[in-house]
Amino acid sequence: MSELITADLVDLDLAAATKDAAARSLAERMAAAHRVTDLDGFLADVAAREAQMPTGLDGGIGIPHCRSEHVNAPTLAFGRSPAGIDFGAADGPADLIFLIAAPAGADDDHLTILSGLARRLMDPEFTAALRAGTDPAAVAALIRGEEPAPSAGQEPEQGGAEPAGDPEAAGTAEDAPFRIVAVTSCPTGIAHTYMAAESLVAAGRAEGVEVAVETQGSAGFTKLDPAVIAGADAVIWAHDVEVREKARFRGKPLVDVGVKAGVNRPAELIAEARRKAERGEAATGPEGDGGEDVGETDGSGADHAHFGVRLRTYLMSGVSYMVPFVAAGGLLIALSFAIGGYGIADAASVADHFVWGEADSWAALLNQIGSAAFGFLVPVLAGYIAYGMADRPALVPGFVGGAIALTVNAGFLGGLVAGLLAGAVVMAVQRVPVHATLRGIMPVLVIPLIASAVVGFLMFIVVGKPIASLQNALTDWLNGLSGSNAVILGIVLGLMMCFDMGGPLNKVAYAFAVGGLADPTPGSLKVMAAVMAAGMVPPLAMALATTVRARLFTKTERENGRAAWVLGASFITEGAIPFAAADPLRVIPSVMAGGAVTGALSMAFGATLRAPHGGVFVVPLIGEPFLYLLAIAAGTLVAAGLVVLLKGARRTASGAEAAGTDDAPVAVSA
Repeated sequence: MSELITADLVDLDLAAATKDAAARSLAERMAAAHRVTDLDGFLADVAAREAQMPTGLDGGIGIPHCRSEHVNAPTLAFGRSPAGIDFGAADGPADLIFLIAAPAGADDDHLTILSGLARRLMDPEFTAALRAGTDPAAVAALIRGEEPAPSAGQEPEQGGAEPAGDPEAAGTAEDAPFRIVAVTSCPTGIAHTYMAAESLVAAGRAEGVEVAVETQGSAGFTKLDPAVIAGADAVIWAHDVEVREKARFRGKPLVDVGVKAGVNRPAELIAEARRKAERGEAATGPEGDGGEDVGETDGSGADHAHFGVRLRTYLMSGVSYMVPFVAAGGLLIALSFAIGGYGIADAASVADHFVWGEADSWAALLNQIGSAAFGFLVPVLAGYIAYGMADRPALVPGFVGGAIALTVNAGFLGGLVAGLLAGAVVMAVQRVPVHATLRGIMPVLVIPLIASAVVGFLMFIVVGKPIASLQNALTDWLNGLSGSNAVILGIVLGLMMCFDMGGPLNKVAYAFAVGGLADPTPGSLKVMAAVMAAGMVPPLAMALATTVRARLFTKTERENGRAAWVLGASFITEGAIPFAAADPLRVIPSVMAGGAVTGALSMAFGATLRAPHGGVFVVPLIGEPFLYLLAIAAGTLVAAGLVVLLKGARRTASGAEAAGTDDAPVAVSA
């Protein structure tokens, strides 16, 4: 761990007042140590992770963290705040702040060490030593494990499975302890995953309960021994991403919550698991996804009472796997049009005719590669919706259903339905009791075979044609849009793109637009143009606002504003997230208004777009390019003006009490 934190990365008097300022202060130390290559890019990744779920923990701890392509070595920076900083923990501000930075492709050894720190943060004597330290070098050594600090218990083994509880608590055969198996996971897989595991093990030890945890994190994924699962009395899932290979836990009483509940309320979860076991309850499905949530959910660990949350998770799973095909295929097609014109789509196969020195041949090659990638959009969407519902056995029927959706011209809507059908059919098949001798072949042979046949029948014979008719009606409606109808659709799409800036609503609008590019029509090309234009508004508006009224923004926000020019021009809506996270009540309504203006104008102008991404760099492929840029400029001006107006009114009312500090906005007079 000697390479992960040094004295230069320790600040024992962190003066920042907000979590964004704290992250920037610690990140600047990382940049000075040449651990971070692009400060603003890294901070945008930190802010995006923070937007998914607050990283404050009970006990005065904040652990902002992320994976980022702007990090060249796994790194820790530590700050101690005398005043405390709000990181969203239920018990108040955090005074111990760890900024954890992991490269996008970090190796398991380094991530295991990072996860070890996450576990140690559950030890009150370790955190007490951090609060008492006076020398940065000594504190860095303590964090590296070079200075002795009492441990809350035995360090879990590396590799993804936490040990069970205290052997002395095991009792005799006649008085066997209660046994729980658990799975913990979070989107980044660095901190919360391992802290939840440590909390559950420690709480179980205190209660005389054996707890064995499978950590599905970045530092490895080692399955729990099947014998351990078989001998368990109950199961706890503390997760913010889908649990892998859920069928192993079928038939067990299940508590299904978000990962932060595992960190903050482990004793309560264990008590609930015991109650469910005593009542003889078992999960409703063979994969155990009928678990009961205890209190609030912090992520994807929601129960069937929150079906809408689970449905969103399933759909976002499909969309997230589809996006790389959209980006690669769509940009290749766009580039082919730039080289050879729109007529290149009708060129003969390059397998039969290709001339090395002919530009049209290269354009045709790019177009046909991109078209091949685009051909996977609907099957990938359907396959990974099904995967999100029922894990690997659902992939085959999902892909098959998506392919059939293309065959019967059901398009994007058909892919959505096929994925949901495939997941539901696989889950139904898995509920059928089978003999133990057949269980080994169920996920690789029986389930894909039966589910593919059922989904194929439903798509070909039952639902495919009605969905195709609906898809055709939608296409005709888009093609016939004019006047006020087109403007209203543009307003709705603009609002969706700007509401959560990369979140579920943004992705739904984007997926709707991209689905139309698989079989482009004039209407679908207008929708794609409106969606991209509106998605560029939030970061551009914040960049403009920080430029024309810099005094209204903190030093951190002004620096983020400079990066937002490039992010907005590149159609990276997430560039506005740091601003929205710091002041949501003023920023989000403002950018939504600007996005609505841009979407409406784009549709009214009849602008079209054949590329799914690229921002201003694909202007040559835009129909009515000057009017399109005018629509973006108008929305940006509206959003920036509203932000300046609202922030100025706040500063005037508050008497500019933050004037004079280095990281606070300068006072604005009336």
